Amino acid sequence: MHSREDFRYEHCEETACWLQGRVRTPPTIAIICGSGLGLLADTLSNPQAFPYSEIPNFPTSTVPGHAGELVFGMLRGTSCVCMKGRFHVYEGYPLWKVTLPIRVFKLMGVKVLVVTNAAGSLCESYKTGDLMIIKDHINMPGLASLSPLTGPNDDRFGPRFPSLLDTYDNNLRSTALDIAHRLGHSELIHEGVYCMVGGPNFESVAEAKFLRILGADAVGMSTAPEAVVAKHCGMRVFGLSLITNCVVQVYEVEDFVDHNTVLEVSKWRSQILQDLITELVATIKHQEEDRQDME
Repeated sequence: MHSREDFRYEHCEETACWLQGRVRTPPTIAIICGSGLGLLADTLSNPQAFPYSEIPNFPTSTVPGHAGELVFGMLRGTSCVCMKGRFHVYEGYPLWKVTLPIRVFKLMGVKVLVVTNAAGSLCESYKTGDLMIIKDHINMPGLASLSPLTGPNDDRFGPRFPSLLDTYDNNLRSTALDIAHRLGHSELIHEGVYCMVGGPNFESVAEAKFLRILGADAVGMSTAPEAVVAKHCGMRVFGLSLITNCVVQVYEVEDFVDHNTVLEVSKWRSQILQDLITELVATIKHQEEDRQDME
């Protein structure tokens, strides 16, 4: 395990400088690809890939469906970086290490974080294969003081006590809803609350019922720490969950989920998710150009 003392601004700066010295175009949008969703990175033009194992201070992915590399390139005229594989607490990493890439991206000039995940549905109206735009989250580890912001605060990243209001940017959510409707996916798209649990085990029936009572619509094992750090750093965040299974909330059903099922559903719906994210990136670019013209 890593100690908290390993986290320093200088380590993030070292990693950012190492990447900046090798990347042709600095990214303005970062995309975290959830389980089985790494195909989005394959759509980047003029790609440059860096295995995590070669990047200074970076952890490595150990979960199937997470390739473990950063891919830089252009997506619809916008310079992006895709994480093909994220890091999780259940892999043994402390939360500051899980979220280290977000701070590195901040130092590289990233303004928007797009975070995707595979999640289980707690809401009865969601079906396997649906997409949920995240409007808010319940961070169960965070409520137990397991936060990536724990420890001495570095004001160069953000304030000691950040507000999480509008963590998942309202404008980006509205834009994504419009895009989904335009692409003909109205029946697949929802807005809801994502709950993060620690994993790696899936939820018990009692836990699932408890999370639903709290107001969670979907549950997974990631995303919230990355969103918290991005908000702390002043980034705009867009979150999207692919519903890969319906979480069992009754005892009389023998319907067990496994990671292979998650990966199969991710592959099945990857094109729709890819199209939505691609159009969102293009729209962000046009909005930024319009804003600059007005200035």
